[in-house]
Amino acid sequence: MARPPKCRLVGREPSVTYFKPRGVPLRDLDEVTLTVEGLEALRLSEIEGLDQDSAAERMGISRQTFGRILAEARKTVACAVVEGLGLRIEGGNYKLVNNPHPCK
Repeated sequence: MARPPKCRLVGREPSVTYFKPRGVPLRDLDEVTLTVEGLEALRLSEIEGLDQDSAAERMGISRQTFGRILAEARKTVACAVVEGLGLRIEGGNYKLVNNPHPCK
């Protein structure tokens, strides 16, 4: 029996949840999904400039898990940009840092 995934800590809900290429109607667009914890990993690594150890600590996960989440998030974003796909941000196994409610 597999161990359930550990809940990832996220600083805030994303304010924007969809990006799409300009000039392509939504009905004609294929899309990929970026999880909320993937977005948080990108934010901590690329915007805040944290190393993987510090970012993993902030998210309450191991460095190896952080690295996997970050690699998958980078691949998802690159695929959306290169292939001209819509990028939906939703889902995942996370908990807001200042929110006592269980994982989503």
